Amino acid sequence: MKEVKCECGHINPVGTALCEACGRVVGEEAESSKLLDMRYEASPRRSQNYNRTSVDKIWSFFSSVKVGIWLIVLTLIASALGTIFPQEMYIPPNMPAVDYYEDEYGTLGKLYYQLGFHNLYSSWWYLLLIASIGISLVICSLDRVIPLYKALKNQRTAPREGFLKRQRLFGITETSGQIDLESIKKNLKNKRYSIKEENGSILAEKNRFSRWGPYVNHIGLIIFLFGGLLRFVPGMYVDEVVWVREEETIEVPGTSGQFYVKNEKFIRQLYDQEKDDQVYNEALKKNPAVIKNFQTDAVLYEKKGNTLPGEQPELKQVESHSIQVNKPMKYKDFAFYQTDYKLDEMHKMKFKLIDKKTEESFGKLTVDLYDPKKKYELGSGYSVELLNYFPDFEFGENSEPITKSRIPNNPAFVFNMKTPDKPKGETSFVAIQQTIEPQENNKYKLAFDGIETQNVSGLTIRKDMTLWYLAIGGTIFMIGVIQGAYWNHRRIWVQKKNGQVWIAAHTNKNWFGIKREISSILSGTTLNEPADQLDDKS
Repeated sequence: MKEVKCECGHINPVGTALCEACGRVVGEEAESSKLLDMRYEASPRRSQNYNRTSVDKIWSFFSSVKVGIWLIVLTLIASALGTIFPQEMYIPPNMPAVDYYEDEYGTLGKLYYQLGFHNLYSSWWYLLLIASIGISLVICSLDRVIPLYKALKNQRTAPREGFLKRQRLFGITETSGQIDLESIKKNLKNKRYSIKEENGSILAEKNRFSRWGPYVNHIGLIIFLFGGLLRFVPGMYVDEVVWVREEETIEVPGTSGQFYVKNEKFIRQLYDQEKDDQVYNEALKKNPAVIKNFQTDAVLYEKKGNTLPGEQPELKQVESHSIQVNKPMKYKDFAFYQTDYKLDEMHKMKFKLIDKKTEESFGKLTVDLYDPKKKYELGSGYSVELLNYFPDFEFGENSEPITKSRIPNNPAFVFNMKTPDKPKGETSFVAIQQTIEPQENNKYKLAFDGIETQNVSGLTIRKDMTLWYLAIGGTIFMIGVIQGAYWNHRRIWVQKKNGQVWIAAHTNKNWFGIKREISSILSGTTLNEPADQLDDKS
């Protein structure tokens, strides 16, 4: 690709239609009679000029509007795929993801999981698509806005004849007398045009700022996409559901152990037909168990200092609140919402070691279903070892015991009972309402002796440091939409040449509007309105 040399001797970049030095029409445009392409003021773009290095090729690739559109289409298709089945964050937490998708949706669900669509919106390739759209927006904008800005900043008040003749609206009026340019300038000012004069030539221009509307759009979109990508930066965005049992303290997700939340007490209240407002009586007669309120009395702690691995952190209380529906506990950037609850979840199971024949008891043990011990000493030489534990027990494909989750919905145990007369112990499989003994002549057994339950509160923890980016990006985008949609960049050139008056005009859109405006400006004068050369050619 060769550079373009003008008659004046100036060397112009490839793709130049107007000489940067003198304003003549140059290159292929000079040999053609078609109208000038004024989208970028006939200025060359970098993507058209250079294609030598790998950087030039990458620039040319991302500066293409077609590439940008295809990136958006691919992202929309990918986003749609993510809505076919629920994302992993929305499936029951007590079930492995692969089992959930296969059990609920069959072969398609299994394939959906294997392809990684269950975490689609945080996958590397989806984030790469989003980043590519942002890169495309940046390069597209720079590739066009820089030459446009330079051309408009350096535009000539009295452009050459070739430029005027190649505008869509152009006309010549023969005149032998004086032309009242003052009345024309007055009419232009009444239409809010800014006017420049040079040797009797006039350039009237208004609403140039509307040309920057699309690029303001791009800035808003870039900020918006940047805010979306920030959600995957640790510490910027948290939206997690946690289950906290009464008297339990857990680490707040997304804080790297800096904050902890404790469920001091869970409260559930039902409507009372006698005490509450009579307006609910009819409804309560049909369904007396109507929830009035459920809340968590929560305490938020912050870790003091640094801790070594395995060391219990020292905590200080920073906030306490009775969390109710739509009444969250807030601290700094975090908000804790009451989401759900479970009543009377199994917490501990009690057993006693007895002789099968005499039913004599040799001691009792209590198994914490969330933190069971490996061995329980009963005294006098009696002990029980926990060989295996299945919190959510069921039989697998080969009739082997497995657990569906870590939640103790159906706990089962494999115990080894050691006694003075059975030092090697006797093995027993114990589950709810069933006991299986591999050795039929077991002398001892573990008998169920009671259960302890506790209430569990479901809290949604949210932190969003990206909202300002999204709000600012969205606002800037809307400003660009308004800026580019409701105003038009209009220019009118008026020149006197050898007993003639040449008039040319250009607008980036709404040609009917500028024609009507020119008609109003030239009313009362002897000048002809410029003709629409596009209509003449058609």
